[in-house]
Amino acid sequence: MALAFDRDELTAYLAEVFPQVRDDFVIDALAEDHLTLRLRTSERHLRPGGTVSGPSMFALADCAVYAMVLARVGRQALAVTTGCSMDFMRKPEGGADMLGRCRLLKLGRTLAVGDVLLYSEGAEKPVARATMTYSIPPAGSAAARAG
Repeated sequence: MALAFDRDELTAYLAEVFPQVRDDFVIDALAEDHLTLRLRTSERHLRPGGTVSGPSMFALADCAVYAMVLARVGRQALAVTTGCSMDFMRKPEGGADMLGRCRLLKLGRTLAVGDVLLYSEGAEKPVARATMTYSIPPAGSAAARAG
């Protein structure tokens, strides 16, 4: 299945349908089978001790899979997370951006499953891993038409 959006089109669509996070994330790379999303970390993403917070890392993983699903299926703004499993493996660097490297494991008509490895920029080893399941509105539904 080919991409429904190129990187610039996907960036514009995400800014349109999810404006509250448009300044937090940048799509660094997009291909048919993977996406790299950058979290521009700032003070508000840090927890006590100066490391990137768990909720910020969750947001990166969640937005990476959302963006990858949209890149493949097109204008389905109402695709929603239905499941998540996340493992925090090591301490992220507080002063570095975070990168989420996403690949889709399954893309069906109504469900998508994505895997994301999260890295501190410049680090070789991932700091976390997440698997997300997304529900895609059925074709012809009111939710699908709203996208």
